[in-house]
Amino acid sequence: MKRWSLACCSLLVVLVPLSFSIERHVRVVPIALLFLTGLWLLVADRSVRRSYRHAWPAMLPAALMVALSVVNIWQHRLGWREFDQSAHIIMYAVIAAVFTLGLNMRRVWNGFSLTLIFLGVVSIVQHHCYGVLRPAGLNGGPASTIEFATVMLGLTLLALLQLLKPKAPTAEKWLHGAAMALGIYGALLTQSRGPLLAFVPAFALVMALHGYRKGLRRRQWLPILVIGIAAALTAAANLDGRLVDRFASIRNEVSTYSPDHNATGAVRERLEMWRTAVRAFKEHPLAGVGIDRFGTYVRREVAAGRTNAAVAKYGHPHNEYLDAAATRGIFGLLVLVLLFVLPFFYFFRHAGDPDDAVARPAYAGLAIVVLYAVCALTESVLFRVMSQSLFFFLLLGLAVRVGDGLRRRAEDHAG
Repeated sequence: MKRWSLACCSLLVVLVPLSFSIERHVRVVPIALLFLTGLWLLVADRSVRRSYRHAWPAMLPAALMVALSVVNIWQHRLGWREFDQSAHIIMYAVIAAVFTLGLNMRRVWNGFSLTLIFLGVVSIVQHHCYGVLRPAGLNGGPASTIEFATVMLGLTLLALLQLLKPKAPTAEKWLHGAAMALGIYGALLTQSRGPLLAFVPAFALVMALHGYRKGLRRRQWLPILVIGIAAALTAAANLDGRLVDRFASIRNEVSTYSPDHNATGAVRERLEMWRTAVRAFKEHPLAGVGIDRFGTYVRREVAAGRTNAAVAKYGHPHNEYLDAAATRGIFGLLVLVLLFVLPFFYFFRHAGDPDDAVARPAYAGLAIVVLYAVCALTESVLFRVMSQSLFFFLLLGLAVRVGDGLRRRAEDHAG
């Protein structure tokens, strides 16, 4: 491929995370161009298809999720509008082929950090200039705060990995450090507890693995610690204790929750939705109640007096695992678990690879999988378009990037 073509592809890849956060008609352009490029690569280049075979731990559960959606739609006689999530999976599976090209990954990582800086500034402007209590980004209302925070924290983990890179130029370290600070600060302004709590184990895993396998010197971990603490303290000071109060309220809401008398409040409503989702799974263990039919089931249970009316407005239980079990049955739950477990071990295995071209995307993929797997315990990370798109774009793209590196090495040894 010509140099200018690779430069264009690298730029389009950089623009994808940004496109999730802007006006919907504009964001179609980079995704459409990458999809057509990926489709052409899959059809025309056999080596690309071999790279996909190496990336099977990510591709297999994604394919199973699509197949299960088809079966579920047919079983429940649903409209094909419910195929929306699966259509996104297919689209990003095709786009992943672009990651087999000789992309300038240094520019890609730098571009992702620039995107994070932009999103962090958006969060700051919305909160401090427009008085928005919980910033939600450019293309959503208050309901988008959770996915906005998830996207920022996912990009923060990618910036962290580049900041840990020992031979990165000083200017780039400043770039990634600034991105991390603004990403953490912007996410804290959203006051989204689920993504923030999920970020902690993902951050800890990245730091621990890097320290164990690569060696972590004080000059690497100390600036990162300072960045994180400074961003957290600054946000806490600007929020006048609201974020601390939100975390402190968790214990009180759990202890005072009652499905008959007291189910109002973010935590209590989650507990009530989870109780209802478990009941839906017990009643429909094989096929579930149908994709995107949890809200219908909840309202029916409210009318029957078995579920508190406080959750009648919700269409998702704010837990991906329980949603999969309730709407797709036991097979849906198993496929969702595989979607996190298989890529986790795939990325974990190759994160310590001596070839940086394999290890770097593996580290990034591992961080994203952990963030989403933990966040999925309390939030709808794959139900919301912005966070769902980032997950499948990075999961499948990075998996194929790792697979391409493995394929090239295998072919070099065979030759």
